[in-house]
Amino acid sequence: MTDSVELASADSGEGPALVMLHGLYGSGNNWRGIARPFEASHRVLRPDLRNHGQSPHCADMDYRRMAADIVALLDRKGIDRADIMGHSMGGKVAMTLALTAPSRLRRLMVVDIAPMAYNHEVEHGGIIRAMQAIDLAAAPGRDAVDRELATTISHPMIRQFLLTNLQRRDNQWAWRIPLDILADQLPVIQGWPEGLGSLADRPVRCLHGGASDYVAAAGRAAIARHFPAAGIIRYDGVGHWLHAEAPQRFTDDLKDFVAEDDHP
Repeated sequence: MTDSVELASADSGEGPALVMLHGLYGSGNNWRGIARPFEASHRVLRPDLRNHGQSPHCADMDYRRMAADIVALLDRKGIDRADIMGHSMGGKVAMTLALTAPSRLRRLMVVDIAPMAYNHEVEHGGIIRAMQAIDLAAAPGRDAVDRELATTISHPMIRQFLLTNLQRRDNQWAWRIPLDILADQLPVIQGWPEGLGSLADRPVRCLHGGASDYVAAAGRAAIARHFPAAGIIRYDGVGHWLHAEAPQRFTDDLKDFVAEDDHP
């Protein structure tokens, strides 16, 4: 597919390229702390995926197109191959790129997601509706928005994550992500593209939280189908947000992975 969009992306450090892909409602800024220790040895790209952060808004969240966005970013940056790491939705983008443009991949790390369709539309639909229901024009500040979100979203970490999307625009608060598009595209985001094959000749590592349900038996089977040589590492007692809940272990695992002997 050629209808890629030009993604906004942080670009720091020098060395082999390492691309970090965020999840739904996120942005490249989510990886700022994790990226810092890698900037001495790697050129780290932290793009905002389409409909997120500072990147363009568009109606289609198809994973093949989102993977093409990353390939186009590599082209613009003059990068032939990269280590690619993605969490959740970003992990699906990374896996799709690996299966559709394997020549651009050196290594793949996937964080708490599997190459399969999920049924979390009720949960995410509720989050989007909660955000849409707030009268931002009347909101005096972030604390007020947080209090309104708390009536339907009890977990403070999730609310603080969502609030990273709150910005001032035309002298009032506004969400920078297009909630209407995300709501419409939830079935696509929760899904997995048909017709993708397998990849066995690149290093692949999948990390998952033991307290998360994203990579259960069906997820591990899906990983084995598409990435038969993948190593799977479980973080006992950790949920979906491995990099936030266990940042030092996560950083150490990523460091070890990208330091392994390069693949030809």
